[in-house]
Amino acid sequence: MYRKCFLCPRECQIDRTAMAGACRVKAEMKVARAALHMWEEPCISGERGSGAVFFSGCNLGCVFCQNRAISGGESGKEISVDRLVEIFFELESQGANNINLVTPDHYIPSVRAAVEKALNFGFGLPFVYNCSGYEKPETLKLLDGYIDVYLPDFKYWNSETAQRYCNAPDYPVRAKAAIAEMVRQTGHCVFDEKGIIQKGVIVRHLLLPQHVGEAKRIVGYLYETYKDDIYISLMNQYTPVADADTYARCPELQRRVTKREYEKLVQYALDIGVVNAYVQEGETARESFIPEFDLVGVERGRNEERE
Repeated sequence: MYRKCFLCPRECQIDRTAMAGACRVKAEMKVARAALHMWEEPCISGERGSGAVFFSGCNLGCVFCQNRAISGGESGKEISVDRLVEIFFELESQGANNINLVTPDHYIPSVRAAVEKALNFGFGLPFVYNCSGYEKPETLKLLDGYIDVYLPDFKYWNSETAQRYCNAPDYPVRAKAAIAEMVRQTGHCVFDEKGIIQKGVIVRHLLLPQHVGEAKRIVGYLYETYKDDIYISLMNQYTPVADADTYARCPELQRRVTKREYEKLVQYALDIGVVNAYVQEGETARESFIPEFDLVGVERGRNEERE
């Protein structure tokens, strides 16, 4: 599947065994960090943390990307399927609530092989697929029965916005189709006795400056379509990290989201009847949600020390 790649909506058809595709990486899995992560939704991180595996590369390339250290494909180390399986078990031994596969879509055949192998070895934690929402349903079908929880973004409602920020005007229609397939696979959300999600879909939306109206359209669509079968995570943590050229083209991205903007979105969700939702409190944009992509947990014996 990597030799003429059609995995994502870009359909670059590049032989990724030889060169990088539209996702900026070749076929060999590249991972920048594998460690307990405390900054996901409470039902994912819990008190012990989520076993987050951060894959290098990205097929979307948003101009305001918060994880640009790895999304461009420069950082990280190439690993085998067998090494990824070992990482799963290492994170389990550290107390992880789940395995959180962060931006894995351009490696789906290899990720599926690793998950299948781990399950055959008796692995017991849920697998979380954490992605941008820019996916193909036919590719997601390869993961049916292997992924327990889907954690996609729904970033843009308008094609013009998607074109402006990531050169993907088809993003809205792709995200709708992808989320529909995710819900088909998992059904409604299921939690354990500690409140940790075991199965289901949580859709994230990162509110951008001057985009409250678009955010309302996304929340309205999700609630109208799926009601309480899914959870919606409304995020206010946008942080300006782009370069001067980006701000020259997109000056609205130079500032953080205001308290008033976020309150408008949350109130809208309440007004239309959304109950299953996560909201953020305080000045979250000032906190560090972005870890160091320093190969912790990727190389054998390099696990992060915890207090």
